[in-house]
Amino acid sequence: MVDVAVVGAGPVGMATALALARRGMVVTLVESRRGAPLDKACGEGLMPDALESLREVGVDLAPGGWALRGIRYLDERHQVAAGFPFRGGRGVRRLELSERFTRAVAAQPAIEPRRGVRAELVDDAAKGRWGLALRRGPGAAEPAEVLWPRWIVAADGLRSPLRRQCGLAAPAGAAQRFGARVHFEVAPWSDEVEVYWLDGLEAYVTPVAEDVVGLAILWWRRGERAGFEQHLERVWRAFPSLHERLAGAPRASAPRGAGPLHQRVRAVVDRNLLLVGDASGYLDAITGEGMALGFADALAVAEALDRGRPALYARLHRRRRRVPLLLMHAALQLSRRPRLRRGALRLLAARPGIFARLLALHVGESGAALRGGVVRRRRKADLGAT
Repeated sequence: MVDVAVVGAGPVGMATALALARRGMVVTLVESRRGAPLDKACGEGLMPDALESLREVGVDLAPGGWALRGIRYLDERHQVAAGFPFRGGRGVRRLELSERFTRAVAAQPAIEPRRGVRAELVDDAAKGRWGLALRRGPGAAEPAEVLWPRWIVAADGLRSPLRRQCGLAAPAGAAQRFGARVHFEVAPWSDEVEVYWLDGLEAYVTPVAEDVVGLAILWWRRGERAGFEQHLERVWRAFPSLHERLAGAPRASAPRGAGPLHQRVRAVVDRNLLLVGDASGYLDAITGEGMALGFADALAVAEALDRGRPALYARLHRRRRRVPLLLMHAALQLSRRPRLRRGALRLLAARPGIFARLLALHVGESGAALRGGVVRRRRKADLGAT
C-alpha cells in the first residue's frame, strides 16, 4: 500500500520522496513529463543550508558544479562582497542537479516513479480526504487509476495545479516579476555569485561548471513587454566588464523563463494534502533562497508525516520562512526604489561587516528548523502536542 503520493519530480519533489522513504514510508512519485532529467529556469546557486539538506536526503553534488565562496553585489558605482560564514555553497546546472536526484530515487526501492502521468485531485468529502486520479496523456477522458494514499504531497511547482484544484491558491499582488536564464561557455572568473543591480532588474552570474557560467535576469513588468534579450542589452550597457567577459562567448543554452514569480496560498495543509516548495507559496528569487526553502520543506514534511501530524508541518513552514521572507521583502523594496538601493549599497560598501552579518543570518536561518543544536534545544516545544 502507498503511504504517500508525491506529485512533481523536480528536485524538491524528489527530495521529499527520498526524505519520506528514509523514514520507512512507501512513496509513489508522479510526474506529468516523461523525460529525465528535467530543466527549469533557475539561478542555480545553492546556498550552504541547501547543501546540508541534500546531504540529509542522501544526494551529494561533489565533485560536480562549482564551489561558491560567497556573494558580491554591484551597481554602477559601488560593490560589496561577503563570504559564507561556515560552509561553502555550490553552483550546479539544474539538469545536473535533476540527474543526481534521479539516480538517488532510482536506487531507493521504496519509491515508485510514475512518469508521463497527469495527476488530478479527487474529493472524497464523506471521508474528509483527497485522492489522486492518474491520467496518461492530456486527452485521456477517464483516469487510468485512482490512488487513495494516506497523504498527498504537492510539489508541482510555481503554478501548482493541485494548489488550484484544492482551493488553496490566493490572489497575488498586481506588481509582478519575471525571470529568465541562459548559459555561456566560458570559464568562471570568480568563486562568488555576482549580482548586478540596475533600476528595475537584477542580473545574477553563477559559475556552474569549469567551463560554464549561468546568467539569470529578474525584472519587474510594469506594462511594458520587454523580454530577456532587451533586458540583457541594458545589463551589457551598464556593466561593460561583464559584457566583455560574456557577450562574445558561445551560448550553452537557450533563454528559459519563469513567472509571474509571486504566488500566494491560503494555507499549506488541507486534510491529507500538503504543499511543499514553490507550490506552497513563493515571493521572489531575489535572495536565491528558493531551493534551500524547498529542501527544508521536504525534511519538514517527512518529519510531520512520520509522526502523523500535518499541523506540525504547517507550523514549521511558517516559522522557517520568517527571516527569509523579511530579507526578501527588504530586497524587493530596494529593487523598486533606485535611490534607496543606491544608498543601501553605498552604506554596505563603506561598512561591509553589515553585509557579512546579513548574509550569515540569511544562510543560517532557513534550514535551522530541522538541524543542529538549535533543533535539539527546541525540539520539545516544536514537536509538542497539536
